[in-house]
Amino acid sequence: MPELPEVETVKETLKRKVLNKRIEDVLVFYPNIILEPDVKLFISKLKNEKINDITRLGKWLIFHLDNYYLLSHLRMEGKYFLKNREEKYNKHEHIIFIFDDGTDLRYQDTRKFGRMLLVDKDKLYSCKPILELGLDPWDKNLTKEYLKDKYKKKHLPIKTVILDQSIITGIGNIYADEILFLSKINPLTKVNLLSDKNLEDIIINTQNILEKAIQKGGTTIRSYTSDLGVTGRFQNDLYVHCREHEKCLVCGSEILKIKVGGRGTYYCPKCQKEK
Repeated sequence: MPELPEVETVKETLKRKVLNKRIEDVLVFYPNIILEPDVKLFISKLKNEKINDITRLGKWLIFHLDNYYLLSHLRMEGKYFLKNREEKYNKHEHIIFIFDDGTDLRYQDTRKFGRMLLVDKDKLYSCKPILELGLDPWDKNLTKEYLKDKYKKKHLPIKTVILDQSIITGIGNIYADEILFLSKINPLTKVNLLSDKNLEDIIINTQNILEKAIQKGGTTIRSYTSDLGVTGRFQNDLYVHCREHEKCLVCGSEILKIKVGGRGTYYCPKCQKEK
């Protein structure tokens, strides 16, 4: 958490609030969040840069500045808040972007897992985090042939592989469970055993579920909120995730929880029979 729909929600919310604001200064209270360049250079390069646009690649937020791209990954609990400069900093606000209009964009991260890096305009697609990303769920190249090629030599459970950001980017634990449920695929099924129909279902359900989640502002579970406390409503539409011991909405069987690759995994044993 957050996953693609939540990052998309953050992106759209921030676009309404910070576009065309100019960065006067930057405060870094926890340097480990900055991957590159070094903190002093990170601060000096950002001074006087304007935020012209914000886009998303996978789970990465990309701030389009005058001369650079600022990449931000929220990881588990990263959040952005726009505040007035006079408001006191709290202990979880680690990066402060000070604008010339008297407001701050504050990056808050209780667990400090989030990461940022600043890259030159011509190096976005050659920098490591972006270079390693797989296809976006709506990429026209995301086909059953593409998945078949990626999966053919793997003998891992589909639940593990569907989370691999180098194949399809943006899918996290919540949506993986939902995609597999609607695709009627048991999470323990080895990916090299999936049929063409299974692969087509994964693609279709990935797109449909993520689109629906984006429309509803993402899923609010545990502590996730987007900018300024915006919360999602997709948790009301979840079929299996976090519904352990509840009845399946399709067949009435009990939803089970297991561990797959160390990740808590929810599924219906009747709708998602093992092969």
